[in-house]
Amino acid sequence: MPNVFGAPHKGTEPRHEQVVFCQDEASGLRAIIAIYSTALGPSLGGTRFFPYGSEEDALSDVLNLSRGMAYKNALAGLDLGGGKAVIIGDPAIDKSEAMLRAYGRFVQSLNGRYYTACDVGTYSEDMDVVARECRYVTGRTVAHGGAGDSSILTAFGVFQGMRAAAETVWGSPTLRGKRVGVEGVGKVGHRLVEHLREDGADVVVCDVNQAAVDRVRSLHPEVEVVADGDAMVRADLDVYAPCALGGSLNDDTVPVLRAKVVCGAANNQLAHTGVEKSLADRGVLYAPDYVVNSGGVIQVADEIEGFNFDRAKARATGIYDTTLKIFALAAADGVPPAAAADRLAERRMTEIGRLRGILL
Repeated sequence: MPNVFGAPHKGTEPRHEQVVFCQDEASGLRAIIAIYSTALGPSLGGTRFFPYGSEEDALSDVLNLSRGMAYKNALAGLDLGGGKAVIIGDPAIDKSEAMLRAYGRFVQSLNGRYYTACDVGTYSEDMDVVARECRYVTGRTVAHGGAGDSSILTAFGVFQGMRAAAETVWGSPTLRGKRVGVEGVGKVGHRLVEHLREDGADVVVCDVNQAAVDRVRSLHPEVEVVADGDAMVRADLDVYAPCALGGSLNDDTVPVLRAKVVCGAANNQLAHTGVEKSLADRGVLYAPDYVVNSGGVIQVADEIEGFNFDRAKARATGIYDTTLKIFALAAADGVPPAAAADRLAERRMTEIGRLRGILL
């Protein structure tokens, strides 16, 4: 099992601690596990099962996602570092018990440096299978003592971040009367719609999966539907909530974006460095994705010490205050919120990580 130490993230940015390429020919497993940092503790991040076009695409994604997890866990106040894994393939066709168990043995071989959980293409039931070969698994089903579906607190946390953005822009922590566009109404997006409708927001949705749209419309027939993501960013919105895959904020979409707030569940929403400044220059308040979508990792992290939903939800409620703190710091320092969030996360990783140099 070869390791690549110091795999770079976006050129000159800090390097990863460890990247592991995993292959089991018999089951068809091709996976990559990336550990960005263990400064705060063992790395934690989900397993994404996705039909990448190439191994290079998969590597790029896992490097970005694992770095995001390190920053997310830091700002969530967790004593956990950042890691991520990707399995290359189509989960609808390629996923099998043998493959998941083979993957579990690779995770186990890291001896606790990486805890895995669910992500795109994997579910709590899959984590139960992985756990048959591995102790370092969270996000398991309730039947096996786990926290179950982490999308519950992911959506709740995004809603808390959106409330903080509303407080900052419109002076009140509510979305009542605001027009919110949710791009992607899958595991997290459809739960976010529930929170928004309960709060009195007008909701617009889109999704590449028509069944996901139909599910939302069956519960909320008043919700408006637009054709796709391009139509969504051009729509007359107060808030744009990207909840599908990353990279939706780029050089093409930012100039036509009409919303005053961007706050959604998707990871790595900014396509490249500099997009955060373009948003700020246009007067758009961006709630950093890894801050507001940390409810899910808070939920699965709580499982490590014995899951208690009320305790996890109380911690996820703190996303509101953390997001407000980031907006205030950004305003005071004259930087975009994404830069302010990075500074806070890096400060915590440095200050707490240095304690490991104190001998006990």
